Amino acid sequence: MKKVFAILLAALMIIGLAGCSVPSKETTAVPKAEQGKVFNIYAWNEEFKGFFEKYYKVPEGVTVNWIINPSDNGVYQQKLDEALLNQASKPADEKIDMFLAEADYIGKYVDSEYTMDITSFGFKNASTMYEYTIKAASDSKGVCKGVSFQCCPAAVIYRKSIAKDVLGTDVPAEVQAKIDSWEKFDAVAAEAKAKGYYMTASFAETFRAFSNNCTSPWVDANGNLQFDPQITAWMDQTEKYIQNGYTLTAGVWDAEKTNEMFKTGKTMCFFGPAWYYNFCMTNAQDPENGCVGDWCLVKGPQAYFWGGTWLLAATGSDNTAMLKDIFETFTVNTDVLNKMVKDDSQYVNNTDVVKAFAEDPNYGNTSILDGQNDIAIFYELAKDIKWENHTNYDQLLNEGLQNKLQEFYNGSVDEETAMLNFYNYIGEVYPEIVIPAN
Repeated sequence: MKKVFAILLAALMIIGLAGCSVPSKETTAVPKAEQGKVFNIYAWNEEFKGFFEKYYKVPEGVTVNWIINPSDNGVYQQKLDEALLNQASKPADEKIDMFLAEADYIGKYVDSEYTMDITSFGFKNASTMYEYTIKAASDSKGVCKGVSFQCCPAAVIYRKSIAKDVLGTDVPAEVQAKIDSWEKFDAVAAEAKAKGYYMTASFAETFRAFSNNCTSPWVDANGNLQFDPQITAWMDQTEKYIQNGYTLTAGVWDAEKTNEMFKTGKTMCFFGPAWYYNFCMTNAQDPENGCVGDWCLVKGPQAYFWGGTWLLAATGSDNTAMLKDIFETFTVNTDVLNKMVKDDSQYVNNTDVVKAFAEDPNYGNTSILDGQNDIAIFYELAKDIKWENHTNYDQLLNEGLQNKLQEFYNGSVDEETAMLNFYNYIGEVYPEIVIPAN
């Protein structure tokens, strides 16, 4: 009974603090002596784990426990949901303290009781954080539940040697002028094919450039599935690229695609943000078989952003002082953030830091590019990022459409069957969505 009462009392305190104007002294973290000794973090890969272990100093006496499950097919969400459902009944050292979420489903968690107001433990969003990252981490009432350590404007990463052969130039401004619309991009794809190259290495390579420019969500206010014109435009382009041999039928994460990043590869363009270098382009950076310096960055046919990782504060955490410290380390600690840009090629969520790099005439990315100031390009693209037309269904609908269409592109089924399989898949994972009549 004492334990139940303590939990209820803690919940009432959180609610009270969120609903009232309370002096900052009362909203700061509880004394260090009362903090937990085990800090549990749920994640879907080791990207942030690497930054955490490199840059964060764990308080003495605290053990950090990482619980990592793959994101594919919603596995991470399933495991996380199971743990959150049992959060209240778990012993203190087994409770989730922090968990990571992506843009495709973050709304599901910030609009729930399983995340808590970051001001309840003394954290305040900085004016240097990108506004869309705050909006994404806020519930329908505007209460912020977490932070992002990165901002994710995305662009076209092109192979200089191939561009030189196909276009007669590898100069970024001149390459951009030749692919600054989808019509021009398609025309260059035909030129690349004539020279024996692929324009892209995956049928899904351009998906995010289209999907993050949608003007309507996957599911409308009445629960109906809908296809935004940007999605249908991507489908039309992809079918044409497959038929004409402009791309491969590989998935966006498949080895067949990433092998095209070796120096023996025949692909001109890849689409991605700053995190793409480290997470997806390790083959390009291979000391023997890679091609470091043979890459440059341009905006491409249209501006877009892709992904992002948010750190969310789990309700029930007894490590609120550490939560506050982690959030501050990866959003306002300029020593750490400068290192993440210089040493890890990250585009961090701090406008002052990235602005300084963007305006630095001596800065250039040599970890994979040819010394080009990629931060300057990302900095301009980031100004246009908006958070809109997202639903909690996005991850599985985006993956489901690509997976079912890949079966068609590989010749396993015809197009009609592929779309029917997509609708059947939706019926299985989200039975509440109304499927359009065939």
